[in-house]
Amino acid sequence: MNETIIFMGTPDFSVPVLEALHEKYDIALVISQPDKPAGRKRVLTPPPVAAAAEALDVPLFQPDKIKDMDALEKIRALAPDLIITAAYGQILPKELLDIPRLCAINVHASLLPRHRGGAPIHRAILEGDEESGISIMYMEAGLDTGDIISQQSVAIADSDDAGSLHDKLSDIGADLLMETLPSIFDGTNSRIEQERSSATFSPNISKEDEKLDFTDEASVVFNHIRGLSPQPGAYTALDGKRLKIYGANAPHGISQRPPGTIERVTDSGFTVVCGDGRLIEITEVQLAGKSRTDAQKFTAGRQDLAGTVLGQVD
Repeated sequence: MNETIIFMGTPDFSVPVLEALHEKYDIALVISQPDKPAGRKRVLTPPPVAAAAEALDVPLFQPDKIKDMDALEKIRALAPDLIITAAYGQILPKELLDIPRLCAINVHASLLPRHRGGAPIHRAILEGDEESGISIMYMEAGLDTGDIISQQSVAIADSDDAGSLHDKLSDIGADLLMETLPSIFDGTNSRIEQERSSATFSPNISKEDEKLDFTDEASVVFNHIRGLSPQPGAYTALDGKRLKIYGANAPHGISQRPPGTIERVTDSGFTVVCGDGRLIEITEVQLAGKSRTDAQKFTAGRQDLAGTVLGQVD
């Protein structure tokens, strides 16, 4: 293939897409977000896509703002046939979208028009969706509003959390892109307009989104926990200290106690009463100032936890 391709991406999600693309096509340039401080020592660290591009020996560009004239001129000078994005992290200006000869396309982690926006994986689980998927779409000025080229769905299991669904969709995105590209290059691809009336939006996760509310139904609490695991994590409070909850089993059992009450310590952790009287079993936690751990270890020797009421912290 002689097409000139530019790839734009930043987080882990984008790495398998880049690697699959690199196996079959020549990539003229990879564009990623700038390096950022990470860890307790705030060491300047490249984002996953930047690190992958360097490992693949592909030219790398990390502008602070993609809309700056210098960045646009660098891209324009390459005369790309195609720009492919996957979770790049900045809004692309129309001037950039107009540069490639063929088009600019995006690998989006939802079945559009559902879950447009920055947190489609988290929101799919938070909202109790039974399936998610990948959409390969044309890019335009609106937020994930472009016509769909191809889609592939995947079921969301009770055992999935945002991390496992992320990994599934990342692999599907890589495979679907490679299946779709030949039709884009030869002009035989589909172009399906999104059903605007069915669109939903998935904004980035806020601090407020992280708070658990045990007055919700058990199924909502269950989805809340796994929808925010492994990052950023949902939280409540135990004895005035923030308690992050990363793992839970599907709701089972009934109690007459008030919502938020720890019903009992179990072999796997502890159960908590939810707003509909059903119990949810907590399996992985992190108390403020402590390490993340299995709830079984957390509760060892603490039968006194039964009857304690979990609450909110500001």
